[in-house]
Order: sequence, then C-alpha cells, then structure tokens
Amino acid sequence: MEEDGCPRCKTTKYRNPSLKLMVNICGHTLCENCVELLFVKGANTCPECNIPLRRNNYRVQLFDPHVEKELDIRKRILKDFNKKEEDFATLEDYNAYLEEIEEIIFNLCHDIDILETNKKIEQYKKENRDSIVKNRQKISKEEFELEVIIEQEKEMSEVRNKELSALQENAKKKKTLEKEKLIDELMFSTGDAKSIVQTYAEKMEEDKKELELAPPPPKLTKFSTGIRFSSTMQQQYLPVPKIDEGPLFIYEEPEIELYGPNIPRYEELSDKNYLKHIRQENQVERAGGFQSKIACYRALTDAMQGLYPF
Repeated sequence: MEEDGCPRCKTTKYRNPSLKLMVNICGHTLCENCVELLFVKGANTCPECNIPLRRNNYRVQLFDPHVEKELDIRKRILKDFNKKEEDFATLEDYNAYLEEIEEIIFNLCHDIDILETNKKIEQYKKENRDSIVKNRQKISKEEFELEVIIEQEKEMSEVRNKELSALQENAKKKKTLEKEKLIDELMFSTGDAKSIVQTYAEKMEEDKKELELAPPPPKLTKFSTGIRFSSTMQQQYLPVPKIDEGPLFIYEEPEIELYGPNIPRYEELSDKNYLKHIRQENQVERAGGFQSKIACYRALTDAMQGLYPF
C-alpha cells in the first residue's frame, strides 16, 4: 500500500486511504487533486514522460498502471486493425495478422521502436481505409443490435414484474376480503361457528387446488433470458446432432472361476460358523457401513480365487 501513491505530491494510500489515483493513455498515475491542478485548462504534459495529454482522458485507476496502459493501446489499435477471420483466404494468414497486432501492441507498451511502429500503423490505415470503415460500420451495427436486445429484455422484465405484482396484489385483496367475510359471518350468523370455519377452510383448499391445476403459461419461442429476436436479427441455427448412446447398461453377475472348493453363500456364513473367529463390528463401525460379515465373505472369496492347480 505504501508503494501506491502519487509521484508528484508523494501522497500514498497508507497516509490517505481515500486517495483516488487516476491514469491516462501513457500509463503514468496522478492523484485526483494533482490532475485538477495540472489540467485546469484541459490539456498539459505528463510530469513523468512529457507526453501531451488531455484532462478528459484521465480515468480512475483500476489495475496496475502497465495493465491500464496496455488496455488503452489495445483498444486504440483494435479500432483500426478490425479484420475478421472471414476477411482472409487461409487460417495461416489470419494468424499472421493477429501476430502482427500483438507485436505492435507489445512494442508500444514497452516503448520499442515507437517511430517505426507508428509509421507501420499509419501505412496500414492508408492501405486499408475502406475495409476499416466497412468493419467499423459492421461493429456499430452489432452494437446497435445488442442494445436493442438489452432494451427488449428490460421491457419484458418490467412487464413480467408488473404482472407478478398485480397477481400478488389481487391475491392479497382476495384473502383480505375472505377474512372479513368470515369475521362478519361469525359475528352475525346464527349457525355453528365450527361449521362456518370448516366451510371457509374447505373453500380456501379448493382455491389452492384451482391455482395448482391452472394451465401453464404458453410456450414462447425465445431464449431462456426472455429475449425475442426482431426481424433484423433473424438467425438460422443448425439442429443439434443426435448422439447414439447405445443400449442401456444391464448388470450381469460376474462369473468367478475357482480351482478349489466352492465359496459359501453369504447367507450361510452365520449358519456354518464362519463368523466364529471374526471380530464383530462396534457401533461406530456399523454406523459407517462396515459389517464383519462382508469382510469375512470377501476374505473367503480372495482365498478361494488364489488356489491354482499345479
């Protein structure tokens, strides 16, 4: 915690636990107070590397400064290097393209050949201007569709919540009215109180059964999240292939080959005094599932199976 501090004013989180560190695209941190002082006019240079920076590019530091720097660089590079696998003839070409992107990001993160790397980026922009614009529009369309899906999900969630609240409110009102009706009947009726209460209980039981026997809600052609695709997002999916799992397992008792006398049956162990010299299990062992009879039968089986003719 002592190392987490502002390099300009030397304030650390150890001395000020509420210290808020901020980071910019260069990866160097400043506390919120220093950012406000240095960037009063909106723009200034970084105290560490003297790179021109803007105030609105500062954000609260969430990770290590090196990670924050890489995130900024990666976001900026992928905005232009936005080709997809379908844009290449072979998978090897696409993998080489991805390797080139990672090399550019690595060089910018570690300040290796900055001038050459920036020239390479500018040259790529000039050569692939049309494809960059096209892919950006495609990404924007996907983001728009995603926003539409999220909005639809929110609307459906609100509708479901309203319906559920209405059902709960109606059930509550009905229950209150039934109770008031029961109290009035007990107060003003000349009949037997026990029969009135019994009639009320039977009616409540019938209402409960009606709710249980109510038909289930209609099956919807939606995802489990409740999202319904609009006409602009209709997609065709291949059916899930059926896997032949084969016949079900059927237990067959194994055949034990013996070259000596036959093994006594499990039920005969007590009758033929096989358990005479076997220690009986105690309560703790019996609670754990151990039985001396099982151990004796297993020992006899192992002994008879170990006999071979010579």
